[in-house]
Amino acid sequence: MTALAPGVRGATVDDAPSDHPGDAPLVDVYRPAAPVDVRRTTGLLRRGAGDPAWRLTPDGALWQATLTPLGPATRRLELRTDGVHVQAWGPGAEHAVAGVPDLLGARDDSHALPSHLHPVVHDAHRRLAGLRVPRTGGMVESLVPAVLEQKVVGADAFAAWRRLVQRHGTPAPGPAPAGLRVPPPAAVWRELPVWEWRQAGVEEKRAGTVRRAMTVAHRLQEAVDLPVDEARRRLLTVPGIGEWTVAEVACRVLGDTDAVSVGDFHLAHTVGWALTGERTDDAGMVRLLEPWRPWRQRVVRLLEITCSGRAPRYGPRMSRARPMV
Repeated sequence: MTALAPGVRGATVDDAPSDHPGDAPLVDVYRPAAPVDVRRTTGLLRRGAGDPAWRLTPDGALWQATLTPLGPATRRLELRTDGVHVQAWGPGAEHAVAGVPDLLGARDDSHALPSHLHPVVHDAHRRLAGLRVPRTGGMVESLVPAVLEQKVVGADAFAAWRRLVQRHGTPAPGPAPAGLRVPPPAAVWRELPVWEWRQAGVEEKRAGTVRRAMTVAHRLQEAVDLPVDEARRRLLTVPGIGEWTVAEVACRVLGDTDAVSVGDFHLAHTVGWALTGERTDDAGMVRLLEPWRPWRQRVVRLLEITCSGRAPRYGPRMSRARPMV
């Protein structure tokens, strides 16, 4: 799903018949200045194949349920020859439509990457020319799952996110696919009882971090409009949020093209193997990525997509924990 052609057409209300009377969508066509790989760019935002806030339907359309400052919204993206066709429903429809360029990485200049510095990066960049770093602007929807992913393997974190959103989210507005859910607002996350966290497999340490973050969610959301370094510092003021979590949030919410998730065993392993043919640690990964500053996140994504699974998967096996916060 790669979009072509420059420009953005103004949003209008679709007067086509709907299976849900009264649910006429707001529609738009986004024409990016350069090709954009819609699925891979938004893939960074989806928490596993079963993420209840996202759905890829058989017709090739990508659906998202999101909570905007104006209220819940459902967003449908469909690639056609003249651009990305957008439909949105719900109180937050206008905000959802306006956010599509940032969602698809409009602020990320892919041509600036000096891919020639390494043949593996150059080849990956050529093959994935439409990959962008997204900027959602929605702090809560990325911060909560990032905290859930602290110190556990991805499958467990995805399962926790899926259960909690299914139980405490709300149905997506409009004619959305069955089961599509809008993630809960900060107030709901903050008040979740202990047993709900336990049933989702989330221990008190991570649950407590979510509660503390949601208590100051308005301050964290304000950070979206700050320079990236200031926004990162504000996130770090929340006990339980460290550099790994900040990087995971920054590359999704802030469009930070330089974010590197230091502390992830498999990421360092993937980068080291791709660039040198050998495993490495965090320090080695940082050294290897230094020539691409301030585009290190882009390089990481290129290597994750093209090189993950190629390197030998051996290392610590006695624990499923991932040592990062």
